[in-house]
Parts: sequence; structure tokens; C-alpha cells
Amino acid sequence: MASDPASAFCATPAKGGGARPPHRLPPMVPPGRARELLAFAAGAVASALLLLCSTSILSPTPAPNIVSTIPFSSTTSSAAAATADVGKDPRTFYDDPSLSYSVSHRITAWDAKRAAWLRTRGLDAGAPSVRRRVVMVSGSQPEPCKATTGDHLLLRFLKNKLDYCRLNRIPLLHNTAHLAPTMVAYWAKIPILRAAMVAHPDAEWLWWVDADAVFTDMDFSLPLDRYENHNLVVYGWDGEVYEERSWVGLNAGVFLIRNCQWSLDLMDAWAAMGPASPEYARWGKTVHAELQGKPDEESDDQSALVYLLSKHPARWGNLTFLESGYYFQGYWAEIVGRLDGVAKRYEDVERRRSSSSSGLRRRHAEREHLRYAAARDAAVRCGGGVPGPAGGGQKGWRRPFVTHFTGCQPCGGAPDRKYTRRRCGEGIRRALAFADDQVLRNYGFRHAAPLSDSVVPLPFDYPAAQ
Repeated sequence: MASDPASAFCATPAKGGGARPPHRLPPMVPPGRARELLAFAAGAVASALLLLCSTSILSPTPAPNIVSTIPFSSTTSSAAAATADVGKDPRTFYDDPSLSYSVSHRITAWDAKRAAWLRTRGLDAGAPSVRRRVVMVSGSQPEPCKATTGDHLLLRFLKNKLDYCRLNRIPLLHNTAHLAPTMVAYWAKIPILRAAMVAHPDAEWLWWVDADAVFTDMDFSLPLDRYENHNLVVYGWDGEVYEERSWVGLNAGVFLIRNCQWSLDLMDAWAAMGPASPEYARWGKTVHAELQGKPDEESDDQSALVYLLSKHPARWGNLTFLESGYYFQGYWAEIVGRLDGVAKRYEDVERRRSSSSSGLRRRHAEREHLRYAAARDAAVRCGGGVPGPAGGGQKGWRRPFVTHFTGCQPCGGAPDRKYTRRRCGEGIRRALAFADDQVLRNYGFRHAAPLSDSVVPLPFDYPAAQ
């Protein structure tokens, strides 16, 4: 381990000045690492074939984004031994009475504290099992929704996240408590993320996903290698944030944040602009005056983040990746009308008579999802399959990774004025059914129609046979 604990955790700016380097968007490739104990010669050959656009379903299972860090046994003897050892572990930051989970108490030297905890558990901070471990965090309000169907929709949104996390082996923390009573609505994410970093020192990344965001590509995995030199990943555009300083230059509804001291400091600065701060009203006037297009004097979480990045690019911007190469989160109004066309193109690829397409049609256990996801990505990517970037985008017909129903307010009641309640409702149902069909296929069913809640059984060799 490096002598400087920070070097093992937070990404740091490149030496030679404070200017913010432009982001380069390298081509995205599917993970090709062989899974755990299957790294033998056949796996290497299959991985190479995958990169050469072979779509053989025999390619090895790619490594998931997270790896269990502490294997355990369910035997009686091991359980008894574990019980006897409780409380006898080496002392760590958890034993410090001055350390608080609350966002109102600052944490210092977090990288060193986290490194020490990992060492006591026999974990290497630089190992893939730690560097690639992601914990998804989401949440909803503790009280019932005002909208009649709001609680039902929140349940379906949660089910969608549970499906994605199960298929991609990512733990999900869903919170329904206000950990800081004054930080409600969109500000409630900061207190739970702060507490989650302390509760999960084994996780390298915390992945915030708004309640009204839907995973519409169950196959896509986060390209973590792409973000190796950054600590924050947000959907947005460099020009709109750093040059135009537009309050909608990014969307803070979905983001990745690294578990390190830099991130804790950012959240402290971010929270200082929120409703728990005595300067909240002043910050509202500041963002209204300084950010382009800000219609009111409210300091919301998104405006506050744009302000921090654009006002202090050397401090915060250098280590923030504004992702626009795929739908890290996509605007629902430009997505839902195209989902039927996306589904048709994927089915067309699988109807081909090639051996690789017939392999994709083969029924399989849900636990083999990652292997089939990698093969499907290769099939739609190569040989004139489906145009567009993996994870979707405004061009092409690849599945959108995340469809975010910003402005629809499914729990709060009335949507923004530019949307009708019917348009939002049908869009949500269409996106959820599109995602659910990808899950139900492993159980032999699919929805009868894009807006139907009924399901129908799938014929053998679907979609070649219909």
C-alpha cells in the first residue's frame, strides 16, 4: 500500500497546474475479464473472440462490478467461531466516540481511517475486489405519497432497482428516513450518502439513483475503468457547466461518488448551500444571480453542484467526470417513444440464423446473466447489429441505460406544467414494462403489450419462434 493513504483512495489532480483538463471519451468496451476461478486458457481465448466480435454464447462470465470482500460459511462451527470473535477485532475508527455519521459533523483523515479498517480485515485497498466494489443508494420519503398511485409507482421503481442489482450483483441500500430533518426532498441524498460511506468502508463507490429513475438496460455495467482518475461522475456537459454556467448543465439525480476524503469534503461544501445552513437564503440569491437560466431564488441541489464545480474548477471540477457518452441517465421524454423500436432491433439480431444468435436464444439460468449480457452486447455491436453507443444515446438504437422521469413527480402529485399526468404515467409504465421484459424472459414470460400489466408465456426458441 502506498505510504500516502490518499493515493490509495481519492483520485488526485495531475501535477503541473490547476487548469482543468478536457474529458476525453474513450470507446467503451464490455468487460472481458474472466470470472474469479475461471481464468484459464479457454477463458482467455473466448475473451479474445468476444473482442473480435464473436458472439458465441460460450464466452466466459465477465467479472461483475462488485466482488464479495469477506466470504462466509453457513456451517454451525464457523457461525459459532464468528459469534465468539464479535467485539474482539482490532480497534478502528468505529471505536472513536467523536466520529459521527451525521452530516453536521466533519470527518477528517478518512482515507487513512478507511485504509486501516481494510487492513484489519485483510483487504488490499488496491485490489480489484475493493477498487471495483459499488454500493447503490436510493430512497423515498417516509410518509405516504400525495398522488393516488404514487406509492404503487415507488414500489415498481424499487422493484426495477432490485432487479438490476440482483442481476449485476450490486448491493442496494434503499433509505426511507430523513437523517437530517431539515434536508428533505432532493437534499436528503447527502446525509444518507455521508452515512453510507462510513457504514461501507469496503465500498470504493457509492452510486446514488433517484427514486424515479428506471434501469432500462439490464445488461449494461458501469465502465468503472473510464472513471479511474475521477472521484465524481455526473451526467452533464463541460461547456454548459464551466463555460455557460447553466443551472441545467448537469443532472444530480444519478451520480457515482468515490468513498474518500475528497468526496466527504465536497459533500460538506454542498450541504453548506442547503436548507440546514443558516446561509440558505443567501445561497439562493447567489445561484439565481450567477447561474444562467435559474428561474428562482431557491438553492436546490443541482444548482448548488453546478455552482461549486464552475466556481472552483481546480478544487472540484478537476476530479469530476461529466458523462455524456451514453445515457448514464437519460431524459425520459426523448426515450420512451423509441423503446418499441429499440426492442424490435434487439429481437431482429437474435432472430438471425447464425450460431451466435441461436446461442442467445437458448434458455438459461438467471445466475448466468452476466455471461449472456456480454454475448448480447457483442452481437448488437458488431456486424451491423444495432447502431449507437452501449448504454444508449440520442443517436442510434441501443438500449438506454437509465431513463429518468425528471419533472413527472410521481409521488408528489402534479407534474411540471409542460407534462400532462397521462403522458408521464404512460411513459413510466412503458419504461418499466420494457425493463421488466428483460427480467421476465428468464422466467418464460413477457408483457402482452407495452402498456399492459398482463403477461404471456414465451415460446421455445423465442424470438425466432413467435
